[in-house]
Amino acid sequence: DLQRSGRFRLQYAGGAGAPPTDPSQVNYAEWRNRSADALVIGGVQRLPDGRFEVRFRLLDVLRQTQLLGLGFTMSAAQLRLTGHKIADAIYEKLTGDRGVFSTRIAYVVRQDGRFELRIADADGQSAQTALASREPIISPSWPPDGSRLAYVSFENKKAVIYQHSLATGQRQVVANFRGSNSAPTWSPDGRQLAVVLSRDGGSQLYLTNVDGTNVRRLTQSQSIDTEPYFSPDGQSIYFTSDRGGSPQIYRMPVNGGEPQRVTFEGNYNISPRISADGKTLAYVTRNGTRFQLAAMDLASRQVQLLTDSQRDESPSFAPNGKLIRSEEHTSELQSRGLISYAVFCL
Repeated sequence: DLQRSGRFRLQYAGGAGAPPTDPSQVNYAEWRNRSADALVIGGVQRLPDGRFEVRFRLLDVLRQTQLLGLGFTMSAAQLRLTGHKIADAIYEKLTGDRGVFSTRIAYVVRQDGRFELRIADADGQSAQTALASREPIISPSWPPDGSRLAYVSFENKKAVIYQHSLATGQRQVVANFRGSNSAPTWSPDGRQLAVVLSRDGGSQLYLTNVDGTNVRRLTQSQSIDTEPYFSPDGQSIYFTSDRGGSPQIYRMPVNGGEPQRVTFEGNYNISPRISADGKTLAYVTRNGTRFQLAAMDLASRQVQLLTDSQRDESPSFAPNGKLIRSEEHTSELQSRGLISYAVFCL
């Protein structure tokens, strides 16, 4: 977990003697000579009732002090999640930012003529299938509490938006209007969905309650408006539109008003996603024939290309805003039916 974050350099512990389980056993001089800043020690013990007790300590090598110490009691099935939670605690203590290793991702796999909506740990392990269909499933979206998913399914031979309880497996239709129903995204308070409907003609943005009631139109254009995404404060919606002649990202108030263009570099910018602090916009930009992930500092309008691949899609921020996950869409990945539409949840 820590190594995947890109913010840590892990050291091989071989040659340092028996692994310590208590701070009094730590040879701090040895670890200072190895240029280690921090050290994690601990152990796992099986209890008589079959459960496990895990304890760990995070030590400051230079100050020779304990920074953090926690213990967990869990079943065998919870051991992996506990490892993620320990990594979260270490990450937060050393960086000041919330860890995201115990969060989950939702993604769609196409394999053997079948589509599966899967839920997995943030590292892609322990995947479980929430829905399987012979027809496409796209655009999974998490609410703030991570208890449900909204997504688009073509199982009825047209695009229909559903919300799906992960605890019970029960599903509810949110939008099944004439034409296309697509691109659901949750409001920060989890009470509304922004969706794209073509029931009145072209693709336009609408707001709806999560049960599909109280549908009201947001945009009033003759263009294609799609891919809505709420700002963290819930007051604005970012979206993709070709109203200026090419796909660009715009922002408009949730209560209505004139959309304002946000992206100006390049002639093709889509799929807006906003970091939890509202400071960074991630999106996909076309550079020649390549589709790459970019990030804009919304205060300075400075843009940075984050990837150097051929075709990136569907960016999403981790809840702490420090990591972004996206789909890399290549012919090899297509043929193998690997991950698409990967997103983080709280």
